[in-house]
Amino acid sequence: MGRARGSGEVPVRVVARGFGVRHASRRAWALSGVDLVVEPGERILLTGASGAGKSTLLAALAGILDPQNAELTGELTVDGGPPQTGRNRLGMLAQDPDSHLVMSRAGDDVAFGLENAGFPTAAIWPRVDEALAAVGFPYGRDRPTQALSGGEKQRLVLAGALARGPGLLLLDEPTAQLDPAGAALVRAAVARSTADRRATVLVVDHDAAPWLPLVDRVVEVVPGGLVEHPPGWRPVDRTAGLRLPPGADGPVLLAAEGAGYTYRGSPRAALAPVTARVTGGRALAVTGPNGAGKSTLALLLAGLRAPSTGRVHASDALADGVRRHVREPHRWRAGELVSRIGTVFQQPEQQFLTGRLRDELALGPLRSGEHAAAARATADELLERLGLVPFAEANPYTLSGGQQRRLSVATALATSPRVLVLDEPTFGQDAATWREVVTLLAEQRSRGCGLAVVTHDVDLLDVLADDRLAL
Repeated sequence: MGRARGSGEVPVRVVARGFGVRHASRRAWALSGVDLVVEPGERILLTGASGAGKSTLLAALAGILDPQNAELTGELTVDGGPPQTGRNRLGMLAQDPDSHLVMSRAGDDVAFGLENAGFPTAAIWPRVDEALAAVGFPYGRDRPTQALSGGEKQRLVLAGALARGPGLLLLDEPTAQLDPAGAALVRAAVARSTADRRATVLVVDHDAAPWLPLVDRVVEVVPGGLVEHPPGWRPVDRTAGLRLPPGADGPVLLAAEGAGYTYRGSPRAALAPVTARVTGGRALAVTGPNGAGKSTLALLLAGLRAPSTGRVHASDALADGVRRHVREPHRWRAGELVSRIGTVFQQPEQQFLTGRLRDELALGPLRSGEHAAAARATADELLERLGLVPFAEANPYTLSGGQQRRLSVATALATSPRVLVLDEPTFGQDAATWREVVTLLAEQRSRGCGLAVVTHDVDLLDVLADDRLAL
C-alpha cells in the first residue's frame, strides 16, 4: 500500500520514564516502572501475560485514558509532548473493532478518518479503495458494517488506521479474530504500509512468531516494568508436554439440519444451510474464512437465534425436563437454556450482566437452581483455575481482553451444561492461560459434555478437535 501523505506525517518518538497506571477501581497498578524509548520508525512487538498491561500501555500512548478513572505516574511522551496532543498522527486498532466503527457503510467508515485528518477531497476515495484492498476486505465501499463478521470488522478498522498514513501505529491483537490467510494478509499489509519507516509501530499479539521477521525488537511487559528479549528469541511452545484427558464418546446431543440464517434486510445469507452434530464427549471444531457464518452457526446451536431455514433440535436426553419437552433450544426459557447449553460469545463483553466477577460466575448456577453457598463455591473454584482471584471484586468491564475471555469461558462452565458452544475461547491468552483454558475444556469433554468450538486457533484444533466442520 502506498503512502500518499495528506498531512505531512513523519514517524514519532516515544519515551516512557517510570511510567505507571492504576485504574480507579483497583488497588494494584496495571502498569508500573515502565522505561522505554522507541525511536522514529521502529517496529516493536509487545508481549506479556494476559492482563500484564499491554493494552493499557497502548491506550496511554493513544491518549485515551481518562484521568478521572486512572491514576498516572512518571513520564510518557510522544515526540516530546503528552500523547493527547498527537491524536491526529495516530492510527489504532483496539481489541474490540466495534469500538472504532462510526459509520453504517464500510467505505464511509474509512473515509471518516481521512476527512477528519484534512485530506483533500479528491484524494479520499482512492485512498479508501487502496486501504480496503491492502487488508483484503472482501466487499466494496457500500457493505453495511452491521453485516460484517468480527474478523471482517477487524480488517475494516485496520484499513481506516492505515489509510491516513499515521506517524504512530498501535495494533492490539490485530489478527486474533482472523483466519490464517486473513492474518497473513494483514501482517503483509502492515509491512508494506510501514516499509518506508515513516510510521513508528507498536503491536501486541499473543501469536508472536509470525511478527518476528517484521519487527526490530521484542519487549515483554512484566510486573514492575519491561524486559527486552535478545535477538533470536522465540515464543514458548504452548502445546509442549500438554496432556489432556481423553473424550468419552456419547450420544448426539444437539443437531443442526439444513440450518441457515439471513439477517433482516440483508440480500445475502449470513449462514448457508448446514448440517452439524454435537456429540457427548467429543469436540466439534467449526472452521472457515471470516464471513463464512461460523459465529452465526454458534448462535443457532446455542439457542440464541432461530434459524431462517432448517432446524436445530436437541436430543431427548438434552431436552429432558424442558416444559412440554420442547426440543428447539431457541424456544427454551432462560433458566432451561443456561443449565443445558453454555455459550461463549465472540465478543465476551456482550454477555456480562453483573458488576463483580464473583457475582457473574455465581449468576448462572443460581438461575439453574443451585443454593447460594454452592454457587459461591463454583465461582471461587473457577476464579482460582483461571487466574482471576485478584479480580474477584472487580467489574468485568475493567478487565483486559484476555481476562474477559477467560471470564466468559468460566461463566459458560459454571452451570456444568451438557453442551458448550464456544466462539474463539482461546482469544488473547498467553501460553500458561491458554493451557489452563484448553485443559478445562478437555475436562468437560471427558465428563461427557459435547463441545462446539468456533476457532482459527491451529494449536487448539490440533490438541482438542475430534470432529471438524469447515464452512
